[in-house]
Amino acid sequence: MIQSTSPQGLRYIIKRSGGKSACCAISVRCGTRAEEELPEGIAHFVEHCLFKGSEHRSARSINSVLDKLGGELNAYTTKEEIVLHATTLREDIGKAVRLLLEIASEATFPEDEIEIEKGVVIDEIISYKDSPSEDIFDKFESLFFEGHPLGRLTLGTVDSIRNAKREDLLTFYKRHFRPSSMVLSIVADEKEEKLEKMLLSACAKYLKQSPPYTYAEQFPPLPRHFSLREDKGNHEVNLVLGSLAPSLYDKERRIASVLLCNILGGPASNSLLNAQLREKHGWVYAAECNYNQYSDAGLVSISIGCEQENLNKCLKSISQILDKLRSEKFGEKFLKAAKKQLMGQLAISSDSKETQCLSMGKNVLAYGKLISDEENLKILEGISAEDLRTLARELWGENKISELIYI
Repeated sequence: MIQSTSPQGLRYIIKRSGGKSACCAISVRCGTRAEEELPEGIAHFVEHCLFKGSEHRSARSINSVLDKLGGELNAYTTKEEIVLHATTLREDIGKAVRLLLEIASEATFPEDEIEIEKGVVIDEIISYKDSPSEDIFDKFESLFFEGHPLGRLTLGTVDSIRNAKREDLLTFYKRHFRPSSMVLSIVADEKEEKLEKMLLSACAKYLKQSPPYTYAEQFPPLPRHFSLREDKGNHEVNLVLGSLAPSLYDKERRIASVLLCNILGGPASNSLLNAQLREKHGWVYAAECNYNQYSDAGLVSISIGCEQENLNKCLKSISQILDKLRSEKFGEKFLKAAKKQLMGQLAISSDSKETQCLSMGKNVLAYGKLISDEENLKILEGISAEDLRTLARELWGENKISELIYI
């Protein structure tokens, strides 16, 4: 593995991995919380418009480069990053890297393309509104972090996108799409030294050195505690319960939170919520516990969808499970099995080149280096039953849980 920085200030990490496919990604330290005075949702709108033309390519040309090779080009926006990524055959990885660098440094945001893309983004916003199980997460987070940049809606609103101007897109792009704010990651079955030489050549062509953008000072997030019900007139009731959790940089407690959330509401049928609400009683199709990690805060959320007649039974059952987590310690045998299960899930997930590539970029963007699996596993192994009980009391203590219900 090679990890270094180009003369232009771009950090990069390259890993050799077997197989015919290859993946590369550019992770940019920006996102919804970096919008500052610009329209809500402008970060996500920029992500959409990056593919609409560069100094040397039209939108059609950008979208067809990898399509013709059987590859894929995609992107996504979160609260704290925008990520461009591509998957190709290993022999075409150089073309994918050059294309990502071109998009990240020479996007032109043509006025006519912006107007067309507004319709696409507005339709995306409306489709979320028509899907309560998805919309409720955005609404909960905007309420929980109300008044803080983390509370901004990633997609924005219909009005904020409709009123966005080309100048807004260019301002955000020029502020944040700088080599010093980016990480480029590559996973391919090729000699790492050869990939590095190709990468540095592409950097010299597309990038110019520039200092990182200085954010306006952001105050620590102070979560708002609430219990709200909104009448949506739906057959299914949607529920989110959430509370403040450790940040991305709270290493030991962050990993303990990952373990505890997996025990409580992970994807397996034996997670506490799924075992009780679905497998035993059949009240829900699925029950989840998600953990969103940000640089200065985290959010743990429990979510379900159920028939209205089962809502109070679900709420009572969830409360009983949380009471048990706060008051009782897991047995040694149970805890050992829970750690093994999480290790297995993570190992299987990390077999994907795309997952490896995106994880590498996020690690270097957040921590300045790749955190090894061995380091994380060592922390995981050291977590005790008492650690988890203490954490459960912190996460779901009295007056710490907020509630949003769509009825």
